[in-house]
Amino acid sequence: MVKGGAIYIMANKSHSTLYTGVTSDLYSRVVEHKQKIHPKSFTAKYNCNKLVYFESFHDIEEAIAREKQIKGGSRAKKIALIESMNPEWNDLFEKVKEW
Repeated sequence: MVKGGAIYIMANKSHSTLYTGVTSDLYSRVVEHKQKIHPKSFTAKYNCNKLVYFESFHDIEEAIAREKQIKGGSRAKKIALIESMNPEWNDLFEKVKEW
C-alpha cells in the first residue's frame, strides 16, 4: 500500500452520479463505500459503490491538492479522466486489492 495518499472516483451503477475523494488507505476506504459503513454519506445515499478511477501519491498533501483540482473541474473533465484510464467504466476494486 502506498504510504502517502490516493485520490479516487466512485460511481453509481448508471454512472449518473460521481464522487471524488482522497484517502491514505484506498483499499479500506473503498470497502467502506461498498459496505455503506456510513449510511448517511453521499456515496451511500446515491449508491456510489463502483471504483472507476484512482491515482496514488507519495504524500497526502499532493493527493489533497489533486482532489481539489479534480473537484474544481467539470463533470465532462471527470468523465474524460475516468475514460483515459478506464474506458469501459469497470470496477477497479480488484486492482486495488493487488496494489
